[in-house]
Amino acid sequence: MMSSDARKNGGSAPFLICGLGDVGRQCARLLRQFDVKVIGVDSAASLSDDPDLVALLERRIVGDCCRAETLERAGIADCRAALMVTGDERANIMAAFAARSLNPNVRLIIRSAQGALGSLLQQNIGNLFAFEPTQFLANAFALASPQGLFEVAGEKMRLTRIQIRRDDRWKGRFLYELSTSSRRILSHARQAEEAAPIFASWIPDDVLREGDTLVYVEDISAVSQAPWRGRSKTAQHPVSTRFADLFASLRRLPFSAGVPRAALASAVIVALLIFAGTVFYRIENPGIGWFDAFNVSVVLAFGGFDNVFGALRVPFPISSRLYLFSVLATISSAVFLGILIATLTERTLSARLQIARRRPRVPDAGHTVIVGMSATGRRVAAILQDWMHPVVGLSEQPIGEEVLPDVPILVGSFRDTMQQANVATAESVIVVTDDEIANLEASLIVRSLNPNCVLIFRAFDHRLAQDVASLIPASVGIGDYAIAAEAITAAAFGENIHCAFHLEGRSVFVTEYAIAAGDTLIDRLLAEVAYGYEIVPILHRRGEQVRLIPSDDIRLEANDRLVALATMGGLKRVENGDPIAAMCYLQVDRSHVVDVVFDAANTIARISGCDFRLARDIMNRLPSKLAVPLYRQQGLRLVRELKTLGVLSRLQAS
Repeated sequence: MMSSDARKNGGSAPFLICGLGDVGRQCARLLRQFDVKVIGVDSAASLSDDPDLVALLERRIVGDCCRAETLERAGIADCRAALMVTGDERANIMAAFAARSLNPNVRLIIRSAQGALGSLLQQNIGNLFAFEPTQFLANAFALASPQGLFEVAGEKMRLTRIQIRRDDRWKGRFLYELSTSSRRILSHARQAEEAAPIFASWIPDDVLREGDTLVYVEDISAVSQAPWRGRSKTAQHPVSTRFADLFASLRRLPFSAGVPRAALASAVIVALLIFAGTVFYRIENPGIGWFDAFNVSVVLAFGGFDNVFGALRVPFPISSRLYLFSVLATISSAVFLGILIATLTERTLSARLQIARRRPRVPDAGHTVIVGMSATGRRVAAILQDWMHPVVGLSEQPIGEEVLPDVPILVGSFRDTMQQANVATAESVIVVTDDEIANLEASLIVRSLNPNCVLIFRAFDHRLAQDVASLIPASVGIGDYAIAAEAITAAAFGENIHCAFHLEGRSVFVTEYAIAAGDTLIDRLLAEVAYGYEIVPILHRRGEQVRLIPSDDIRLEANDRLVALATMGGLKRVENGDPIAAMCYLQVDRSHVVDVVFDAANTIARISGCDFRLARDIMNRLPSKLAVPLYRQQGLRLVRELKTLGVLSRLQAS
């Protein structure tokens, strides 16, 4: 965010992009929307023949961005920010050091997959933002699901999109009733509307009807229900499920585990020795029964020779031949029983390890299916798992047992494994393979199996993603680098971008603003920030005090920190200090209560931001009009609160 002084001194300073690949070009297009100058540096001379790129760039420099002389030719000394977005991580880091040596104040944006290295660079170089496109991509896919969590200042917040049903508890209620101290509405659309206008466009006095679509964000620590409405049986009964899997594995063990021939031979030999001993002892001693003969033979076979012949005198008459057989049988049994016991021990331990590594069962319903377990798919699965949302992964290639061990992953053809993954009853399906055509095919199969689930698919080109999404009902297409480029562009202006996601076809950024003297946001009510710039404040920090879903009545001061949801349009308005003008005025007609002047004046001053003496003067001269312009949502709230005090007022358009 640019302060008024910075805008005066650096508003015309150019932005430098090193690396004009897919990410670099999209950043150039977005920066041009902010009416700033863009200079490009790339090692490929053929880029100068691209007419689209020529129109975007103020100047084009062909050369190695790691070299100081190339950056000097590009004018790095006068640049406000430098975006190092080549595909070579080493080149990006070297270019960042070179740029910092030539311009100590330039804002550096580095494309790097090394998160720890990025943090170290930020600490030591300063005024630096390190990113990896896939980090924004994975969050975007995860947050595109019906309910998604994101973290702000260590607190988890939930983003939810619902459609009002016939028996919904919110049906028939006013929107302003649902906007509370723990929940803020982002958008509302009637059933006939294709997409919900987001942020400041919803009308507080609208009544929710069946079929309406509502999107809101809330502080989950302030609500009592569990983070996810849909829970699988696996999530509800993990202990019983583990035991069921254990018994099933044990039942399958004799048929699935191949027994070595040595163990089988050993078992047969020991059994024959016991049988032979039983017969020989019975024949030589007719006075004993078969059971006694069998008992003596078993004791000898299992190492009990001393129990039978350990006394000084033999307890029963025995021939030398039978005694010699007993000695040999005991020795042979010790050898072959050792082989058998060792084999059984090995198989038991192996079975135990296999049972411990067994993945959970596929949920019956209410889960998310991720088609494609490449790096992006695994990252999305890890995010959803962290949110404790049931998830199933599908992969055509084998996945190591150490990868997401608590996530059920099915391996095989997507067409076959979709049935096993219960796609027909899934809440959402995310298609993120590395093959664009495979993503399209899988998305069509998913839609045929489940017409009602939320479908999110990956495309490498943002325009293709939008075109395909328009053809597949209730689907969202996300381009590989579209969101990343937008987040990078926002970061280039000095904002701290926590994460990014898609909402109603537009990119939304969780953006942190540090309020400073001369800032475009300083001394403004949060109501003016929300409705004037069309961003949604979700956290306000002043010193040690942190407020989630802060009140519209807070006035921003220097050193405050504000985290808000913002689109590119909102970021641009804040950057340029160009809010939408307030167009409504409050007309106070009369009061039914005599001693209400002080309370009513205080309410007017608090919500409108006007001076208390002006508000009191209005209440003393009824009917009267407040000369301070208000936004519609702000004014309607003021009318409602005055009504509770017995003061009749109305809102007038200018």
